[in-house]
Amino acid sequence: VLSLCCEACKKVIFHVPSELEADTLVGRVDLKECLQSAEFISSSDGNFKILEDGSVYTTSAVSLSAEEKAFTILLKDTQEQVQEKIHVSLVEDEKKTPKTRHARDTVLKRTKRRWGPIPSVMIENSLGPFPLQIQQVQSDTAQNYTIYYSASGPGIDQDPKGLFYIERETGNIFATRAVDREQYPSFQIICFATTPDGYSPEVPLVHTIRIEDDNDNAPYFTQDVFEFSVPENSKPGVVVGKVTAEDRDEPYTLHTTLKYRIVSQNPPVTPAFSLHGDTGVIAVLLPQLDRELVPSYTLLVEVRDMAGQPFGLCTTGTAVIKIEDTNDNAPSFKQLQYETRVEENKVNVEILRVSVVDLDEPGSPGSGAVYEIIRGNDDRSFEITTDKNTNEGILCVVKGLDYESAKQRILVIAVNNEAPYMLAPHSQQLSQSTSSVTVHVLDMDEGPVFKPCVLRIDVKECEEVGTSIGRYLAEDPETGNSEGISYRIPPDQCNWISIDEKSGEVRTIKVLDRDVGDMRRGQCNITVLAIDRNGKTGTGTIQVFIQPGNKNYPRITKTDYIMCRDRKPICLTAQDGDESPYSTPFVYRITDRSLASLWKITRHNDNSVYLSPKSDTPFGIYNIPISVIDNGGKVGENHVTVNLCDCVTPTECNGKTRFLSDGNVTLGVWAILAMILGSLLLLLILITICGCCGSGVMHRHVTDDCANHNLIISNTEAPGEEVMDHNIIPLQNTSDQGGYGIKTGDQQTFEMVKGRGHTLESVKGGGHQTLGSVKEGGGQPIMDTCRYSYSEWHNFTHPRLGEKVHLCRQDEEQKHSEDYLLSYNYEGKGSLAGSVGCCSDQHEEEALDFLDQLEPKFRTLAETCVKR
Repeated sequence: VLSLCCEACKKVIFHVPSELEADTLVGRVDLKECLQSAEFISSSDGNFKILEDGSVYTTSAVSLSAEEKAFTILLKDTQEQVQEKIHVSLVEDEKKTPKTRHARDTVLKRTKRRWGPIPSVMIENSLGPFPLQIQQVQSDTAQNYTIYYSASGPGIDQDPKGLFYIERETGNIFATRAVDREQYPSFQIICFATTPDGYSPEVPLVHTIRIEDDNDNAPYFTQDVFEFSVPENSKPGVVVGKVTAEDRDEPYTLHTTLKYRIVSQNPPVTPAFSLHGDTGVIAVLLPQLDRELVPSYTLLVEVRDMAGQPFGLCTTGTAVIKIEDTNDNAPSFKQLQYETRVEENKVNVEILRVSVVDLDEPGSPGSGAVYEIIRGNDDRSFEITTDKNTNEGILCVVKGLDYESAKQRILVIAVNNEAPYMLAPHSQQLSQSTSSVTVHVLDMDEGPVFKPCVLRIDVKECEEVGTSIGRYLAEDPETGNSEGISYRIPPDQCNWISIDEKSGEVRTIKVLDRDVGDMRRGQCNITVLAIDRNGKTGTGTIQVFIQPGNKNYPRITKTDYIMCRDRKPICLTAQDGDESPYSTPFVYRITDRSLASLWKITRHNDNSVYLSPKSDTPFGIYNIPISVIDNGGKVGENHVTVNLCDCVTPTECNGKTRFLSDGNVTLGVWAILAMILGSLLLLLILITICGCCGSGVMHRHVTDDCANHNLIISNTEAPGEEVMDHNIIPLQNTSDQGGYGIKTGDQQTFEMVKGRGHTLESVKGGGHQTLGSVKEGGGQPIMDTCRYSYSEWHNFTHPRLGEKVHLCRQDEEQKHSEDYLLSYNYEGKGSLAGSVGCCSDQHEEEALDFLDQLEPKFRTLAETCVKR
């Protein structure tokens, strides 16, 4: 194998044959030069392994199919955190250079006999003599070559240096001194076999030297003192704790097989605990552990290796077991009876201390005393608490005692513990400890006492000033009466009431209104002083409560409304500043009889109703008086203004006056202006038509669109009288579109009405003949914006419409008909107004629905023309 080493840590090139067998030496890389202290050596290619001396071997057969094969050697120093890489390339060597000595040995193979001895064993702490031979390594190639042996690794050229060496010629491995297994359990050294010229016919041998353990370490406990605790009266077998020990000798040998035992117990009484020899678990042995007798135990325990045999090494340790307290001792009073004294009317004073005996651990819940008064304290005048420092019971008076009522009080006090009582196996059931206390009440000169101490007075809202609302008296406990006692109210309190100095009568000094100032809360506590002849004082409290009154009238919140033609009901809502029961439910009534016949009220809820007109109520503005009665009977008069308007939306009638409730017609300013404008417009149209039809060309063609430019009916105020004047010339209806021409004097008017699809130019009988053709005798019509003179219209329409108008005024029996409905063909969109008189197509007197489609500004004018 030819190798070429380049600069360290950069790239190494090996020239090798194209086929390499397993365990073939490829070459050697100088690792020390790249990284001096490499602890981790690895190859990026699993087909190659790297030894510590830098030798590169194949782990399996390798074939160089390409010209070059490359991999990387990774070196790491974990302590210094340094990492280096060496790139290795294998290049096929086509030119085989024969060696003078080894021409036949193209590839050297590993020998697997003497060159691989079993691991060596060296006894720990061996006594020698040194140097001590521990193994020999030999190579079979020594039969053909001169072989020199060498080694490297821990114990040779690494720490601990100089511990081992190998003889160069023989391969014997010697130890130079004793070894501690706990420090160096084994060594792995690398042995080399080389020829004098440096050739390595063998793969470097990794040889293990194992240090055989000697029982030179005694076991030791992991803690100096083990501390455990267990409740008293625990049953046998309850685990207390576990002691543990370790041994530095070789694991899983007799040198580290440990046994535990209890050497002694303090105090030296009946053994209370057991110790498991293999696990070191301590358990309760004695059935009665009484903390009050023995609060703690100290155990001396031993651990021995060699499975506890006498020749094994041993060590002792200490385990302290504390017995935890349980409440197995009930407290008891030191005295069964106590006596004490207290002055009457004294409060929050200590009058007695009682103490108990408890054998449980002081300061624990099992000894903490809890006192209670179980008899003689029905009025809660006494209270007993516990002093946490002394565990004594402190008896106090929390309510003043009255000598006149009772000269002495007898109390019975009981005591318990904070923790529940636990009956121990060796103890007996005890009853609760009690003690009696006699309290003597001392007579004292007392001040007046109010009865009751707190007086509640309810005052109706808005009572007059000076109204008597009650009396508050105090008594002298010594005499039992109120003679010689004066009363007064200290300053800096709410000044709602006053009290008579001698009689104790309470009166109001202002009007009590819950809506004013500090009276909004509706309550005030007033302290009253009572003073006897000796200057002794007593205090009492008057609680003044202002009861809500019926002081407010119910009123309707909104009183102006606009109601359109849909006559949707109006919701009226009232409010009352009073509280229940003087507010809701409200009762609504219309006080005006005439308006009550036109309007009705429907209940909605307790404070709202619906106001709606009856079916025959005319349009107009109504001022409706409505009374609202609250639950207390107080009546509030309200006026609701409703504009009942013929509108679609309220904004159309906002601010307008059309009809009043009495049915009379009143013309407003806008109505008068609309009438004037309408009259001027009609006059202008008449003048324009008459002026235009008096001139122009005679050959004209009247079309549908031209008909829309003629005069439209302007108004119908009421059914007129039947006119039979011969001066009125009827215009006979044509077969396409009709019109009426009326001449009275020199005035001309024209009205376009609905027909059935015929034109004015049609000839009676069905032929097409225009107005021009009548005059000229035929020919094409000449269009001239449809303007005609009166004579032209008269000559054309008189012979044709006269008969139609005459027949229109007769019924089927040829009798005179006041109004006869005729049918007409549809002639296109014309005027929305119908005809009038006997030729009308409606029987109703008011065929003016088209007025509803007019703009709001003309609606007032239209309404003046309608008879309601």
